[in-house]
Amino acid sequence: MVHAAVTEPGRCLSVIMPAYNEEATLEKIVVEVLKLESLLELIIVDDCSRDRTPEIGAELAARDERVRYVRQERNGGKTEALKRGFQLSSGDIVVVQDADLEYDPSELPDVIGPIIDGHADVVYGSRFMVKRAARVIYFYHYLANKGLTFLSNLLTNHNMTDVETCYKAFRGEIIRNMTISSSGFGFEIEVTAKVAKLKCAVYEVPISYYGRTYEEGKKIGFRDGVAALWYIAKYNLFVGLTSSYRTIPKTIEQARRELTA
Repeated sequence: MVHAAVTEPGRCLSVIMPAYNEEATLEKIVVEVLKLESLLELIIVDDCSRDRTPEIGAELAARDERVRYVRQERNGGKTEALKRGFQLSSGDIVVVQDADLEYDPSELPDVIGPIIDGHADVVYGSRFMVKRAARVIYFYHYLANKGLTFLSNLLTNHNMTDVETCYKAFRGEIIRNMTISSSGFGFEIEVTAKVAKLKCAVYEVPISYYGRTYEEGKKIGFRDGVAALWYIAKYNLFVGLTSSYRTIPKTIEQARRELTA
């Protein structure tokens, strides 16, 4: 059932946290997520980490009933970890949160706000929409991001500023019904194309960004950028709406029309 707004926000939020070798930051970021008043559950999906991430994740889950820790059978990349987390989720709203410290969970209420208020099906937290606190870091990454966003916009006809952002919030029934087939970091491009096909009401809100260097653990690289070019073409030009969702969910706009018909 589609609601025009989340009238009783309460504990409505599922946070999906993919993690790979994040022993240095996992506990810190979980502590911050647990401060969210709207948090229903935090699902940590460990992508076969080789450090102390499994021990830390299991300990955090034992400490707080809202935390669930699961471990992948093999290392499959961020998209595979997210797919598992989405299917385990039960919240009215689902959001992605990386296990590092690049994104500030205290800003998540702003990200999910347009969904709670009944304006949006999907919300992206943009690092470029309005400049907030942002670490000065790799210029080539900035160019790559802007280029991929531009190409994605050409095919979706959306005027987005940051398709590669981590912070993406969805009405739960949309992301749980979406079929996701990309790999690595392909999720960002694939999901952008598929919410466009559904004609979702998509919003962006400004967020801060505390980027890290490769020496500090950053993982995305040149090959991921090249793969994103293929994903932009594939999911926008060669994949249709019916194959993008197991069951095609209704958008808030469709629900409103039905209520007034």
